[in-house]
Amino acid sequence: MARLTAISGLGRKSAAIFLLEHSGRRLLFDLGAGLEAGERPDLSAAGRVDAVLLSHAHIDHCGSLDRLEELGNPPVFATAETLRQLPGGCPATVHHLPLHGVTPVLGLPLQTGQSGHAPGGIWLHMPTEAGGFLYTGDFSTEACALPFAPFPKAATVLADTSYGDRDEPLTDQVERIAEVARTGAVLPTPAAGRGPDMVEALQARGLTVHACAGIAAEMRGFRGKPVPVVGAHDARPDQVVVAVGAVAESGLPATLLERQEFRLIFSSHLPHSSPAHAAVSSGRARWMPWNVHPRRRDLLAMAEHCEARQVIPAFTDLAKAPLLCRALGSRLIRETPVEV
Repeated sequence: MARLTAISGLGRKSAAIFLLEHSGRRLLFDLGAGLEAGERPDLSAAGRVDAVLLSHAHIDHCGSLDRLEELGNPPVFATAETLRQLPGGCPATVHHLPLHGVTPVLGLPLQTGQSGHAPGGIWLHMPTEAGGFLYTGDFSTEACALPFAPFPKAATVLADTSYGDRDEPLTDQVERIAEVARTGAVLPTPAAGRGPDMVEALQARGLTVHACAGIAAEMRGFRGKPVPVVGAHDARPDQVVVAVGAVAESGLPATLLERQEFRLIFSSHLPHSSPAHAAVSSGRARWMPWNVHPRRRDLLAMAEHCEARQVIPAFTDLAKAPLLCRALGSRLIRETPVEV
């Protein structure tokens, strides 16, 4: 019987690291870093692993790849786009996964599909004796520019529940942000994330959107209108600017946060140690939601579609999600290890 252990990732927004022991193999699903300054996940419970499978290239899912030696230097499996985006560069031994399809991983069949959260981002599914295991990674069914592929059936789902009980649609959020930003705002975003979606959605609502060079590069190949590029020296407070630096930890948002004439609207998770958290807490900036994770209704639809008997909620404090917990009922699994 296959067994899943959460090394990190349950109970709060934290590093995604999940160990699947299956048919004599030890597979890590994601190898993330903590989001708070100085937070390093404890990898001792993982032991030596045979492979690391990445869902996407955001820091809380790949940020501990520099510690592969602690795990026995296993090979890393990911899509070509995810490997290209890795902030620390590619590990020594890598294998490409398709955006869609079935690939053998150490003799085990792995099915993948696009997750709608980040370019190159995927969900991952493996058949098991107990009815199959699905790791959703971070996913969204609402993104305009990032495709989402329907999940396969799975008796056990390790699910992105980052938003807990949040249930409002992205379209409503975009309308509110567009109205607030119409007279000028800086919209920080992670690299390889919602940036192209933000640009296209705001353009569709009649705004002239500018971007930092990083977002402009990400826009190549998307169907949106061309986007003018601005930097620290030519950005103006009356412009709508989408820029890399989700919590003003770096890039153009970090620079413009220091200039009082610029208004910043954050929409990502704000670690307490981040400049964005301090800015929002002091009233210097605003936080407004922009869905890049599933709503409560998406999670419940996923559970029904997958015919899941076990749903393991990742990346959230369940005490703050009573409606989701009640709706999942006996399917909700709060702790690991668990047989899958």
